[in-house]
Amino acid sequence: MTLTHVTVLALIQGLTEFLPVSSSAHLILPSQLLGWPDQGLGFDVAVHAGTLLAVICYYLADLVKITAYTIESMVTRRMGPVAKIGFCLILATIPAAVFGFAFEQQISTIARSVELIAWTTIGYGILLGISSYVNRHLVWRNILAIEGERADSLRRLTFQQALIVGFAQALSIVPGTSRSGITLTAGLFLGMRPEAAARFSFLLSIPVIIASATLEGIKLVKHPELMGCEWTDMLLGAAIAFFTALLVIHFFLKFIAKSGMAVFVIYRVLLGAALLAWFC
Repeated sequence: MTLTHVTVLALIQGLTEFLPVSSSAHLILPSQLLGWPDQGLGFDVAVHAGTLLAVICYYLADLVKITAYTIESMVTRRMGPVAKIGFCLILATIPAAVFGFAFEQQISTIARSVELIAWTTIGYGILLGISSYVNRHLVWRNILAIEGERADSLRRLTFQQALIVGFAQALSIVPGTSRSGITLTAGLFLGMRPEAAARFSFLLSIPVIIASATLEGIKLVKHPELMGCEWTDMLLGAAIAFFTALLVIHFFLKFIAKSGMAVFVIYRVLLGAALLAWFC
């Protein structure tokens, strides 16, 4: 892999893992337009590890607190608001795990056409826009807000909301959907404040990325010939993905608090249309 190859693919992973813009749609472009060969499984594991480390570092204090209170709740059988967030994360992860295990093979073999990715990029982009519009006009969102409560607070998250977001996340096994995009869409439709929906989406990405990286790692151990790149490429890719994802998480939360989702909706529609025009 060349330095340009490593840098571009790592930047794409770092940006699209957490922005609601579809990583599948973006990963098509370098290979199709520039004729780059497949980067290999080793590089995929590395950049996934980079984005995973970024979200863990950003929310480390939250993760330690949520984990401690969740374990305490299991022991004492008393559940406070922080422990409830932990159980909501567990509950929301289950649908993706079940759907991913049941349908991953079918999706990987029959649902990776450029046309499908283009249409899902457009369709779920429009749905994100609708959810953002509906969210701004939900009366109960303002009623439920408590004075002095953090905008990204998850203390009022219910198990029903978590499960719905979890089922929405399961849809992201279809290429072009965008895991962050569909979980944000579900959260906004449910009346969650945008910052809270984004925070829950980011926290929810941790078990999903861990599972994905673990499965890829196991496959790599069994088939080392799939490595496809040098260790230096993997380390550089992981570092670029890490710092890019860290910046994305930080500035995305600030951006949506002020500007909403419109720019991502427009971008997704234009990207999907471009894919259809170029490749279909």
